[in-house]
Amino acid sequence: MRLLILGGSWFLGRTLIVDALARGWEVTAFSRGKNGQPPVGATHVLGDRRNDVDLQRLAESGPWDALIDTSAFEPIDVTRVTEALGKQIEQYVLISTVSAYLDWPAVPVSEDSAPWPSSLTYTEDSPELAALSIGGQYGTLKAGCETAATDGDMRSLVVRPGVILGPGEYVGRGLKLLTRAARGGRWLLPAPPAQPIQPVDVRDVSTFLLNSLEAKRDGVFNLVAPVGHSTYGALIDVCLALTGNRAQPAWVDPRWLDEQGVRQWTEIPLWRIPEGTWQVDGRRAAEAGIRLQTTA
Repeated sequence: MRLLILGGSWFLGRTLIVDALARGWEVTAFSRGKNGQPPVGATHVLGDRRNDVDLQRLAESGPWDALIDTSAFEPIDVTRVTEALGKQIEQYVLISTVSAYLDWPAVPVSEDSAPWPSSLTYTEDSPELAALSIGGQYGTLKAGCETAATDGDMRSLVVRPGVILGPGEYVGRGLKLLTRAARGGRWLLPAPPAQPIQPVDVRDVSTFLLNSLEAKRDGVFNLVAPVGHSTYGALIDVCLALTGNRAQPAWVDPRWLDEQGVRQWTEIPLWRIPEGTWQVDGRRAAEAGIRLQTTA
């Protein structure tokens, strides 16, 4: 298997490269090199996906059986790649997000739920996005990326993860929780501790993607843990155990936290009041064989 990864210096991209190399695959990583180098064993093509000359130079390293795109932000990012690589790629795998759903996190969603209305021409500066929330803008652009990835002649696989945790996570959700646990003292947390959560481990995401390439799987999949797989309380217990049980959780009414101006999702990671936050249907991925062997 010849695999091209757009990105590959950190987190999911890096994990994918390590796992693919362990399978004996030939891996090319295309990145700007600003966030480090890909793992040893991968061929690194230095370049910017928004530079046509760099993309044409990348095309000379092909062909590939599949491309995994971990870094597309605007639809034109995908369009440029598909136009430059043309027949060099058999399958395009896009890492999208559950934020692409119009009604998430307000209500539960499945792969059949409507995405944000978008356009291949939208950018983060498009006036059509100006009135949207930051989440709405992000979701709209990601929905446009999905359209760009699925409109061409090549096979496509779109995955919509919720929260990805695990080694190398750079958003800081897991680290923030661990840091707060390590500080000790009374720790205000949103009740109830039995609240289901659906994060997945980066290693499980990588395994699912590479297995999907071997199976020549296409379509759209939510990549989330099933409801009931874990709870917010269980996650906090792990953080406490890893930091010597120095903090004392105080589970309080989440509406009270919101009234005090505590910022959902950022000040208290993985906490949001809307009912659909942790009600993402992951049955399609489960039926396709996603394995949650590691902590999610």
